[in-house]
Amino acid sequence: MEVGTRVSELMTRDVIALEAQESLLLAQDIMELGRIRHLPVVDGRRLVGLVTHRDLLSASLSSLEASPEDDEAKKQHIYVRDVMRREVMSVGPDTPALDAARTMLEHKVGCLPVVDGDHRLVGIVSEADFLRLAARFLEDEQKPKT
Repeated sequence: MEVGTRVSELMTRDVIALEAQESLLLAQDIMELGRIRHLPVVDGRRLVGLVTHRDLLSASLSSLEASPEDDEAKKQHIYVRDVMRREVMSVGPDTPALDAARTMLEHKVGCLPVVDGDHRLVGIVSEADFLRLAARFLEDEQKPKT
């Protein structure tokens, strides 16, 4: 029985991850520079949490209350462990991509960290990965049939 595309075929393998004791300001800088919205949190290579762009927004001072400099100063003294999500859904590299997509849709999450059997981070699959897959399928659909 053919299962189809696996998560390992879609996932980003060179994942930028943080340790729990890193500052929230570092997380923000990495997200801005890398144009990413999800940062897995690891202890060594073991997945222990996830910080999202939404978590950063929640931790920000209101622009009505403080200057951007004040917000950055605050984030320098808040640690990733203080805002990270500890209950993180993840998948294995051999998970069918369809199952991962359904999980993301059902639980309304933008990414799933990909872990091996020892819960070590080996990749991440995100909405962007599924959009690239959809674009490939749509491009194939446009090709003339021979």
